[in-house]
Amino acid sequence: MGTQASTQVLILCTHNSARSVLAEAMLNQLARVMGKDVRAHSAGSAPSGRISPFALQVLADAGIATSGLRSKSWDEFVGPDKPAMRIVITVCDSAAQEVCPHWPGSPVKVHWGYPDPSNAPGSDEDRRIAFELTRQAMAYRMMQLLMLPLETMSNADLQTTLDIISRS
Repeated sequence: MGTQASTQVLILCTHNSARSVLAEAMLNQLARVMGKDVRAHSAGSAPSGRISPFALQVLADAGIATSGLRSKSWDEFVGPDKPAMRIVITVCDSAAQEVCPHWPGSPVKVHWGYPDPSNAPGSDEDRRIAFELTRQAMAYRMMQLLMLPLETMSNADLQTTLDIISRS
């Protein structure tokens, strides 16, 4: 690994109970599997304090560790003693519209929006399927992110590439 710190990624959603937690767990798992020095975190502007049981279920069903996941405020990542984020990703439209705190490190910001699977109509099974489809869609973009030469990319090139991925 050398002396360079890992690439820190912060994934934001309003309540930090479903989409951002799915993305955090997926990105950390994929980074481990691919041997990438990337560390994902998630947070919310108005955290619910709980993680959706459906999010935990689809992660567990996919063999992804859920220990240590919790709903937390983005305030936990603000301040000089916090890790400098390289990338901040919003995954819900409401969080993308909010005025974010100043993150240490002046990170690249991108919006990868997904519909809230918690609001999927129908039965519990329909909602579980909505969560699984969201997890799979996120995994696709997270794989694209991890395939990038993050260590050598400038922030400008990274911004351009992440914007392209957001349209994929």
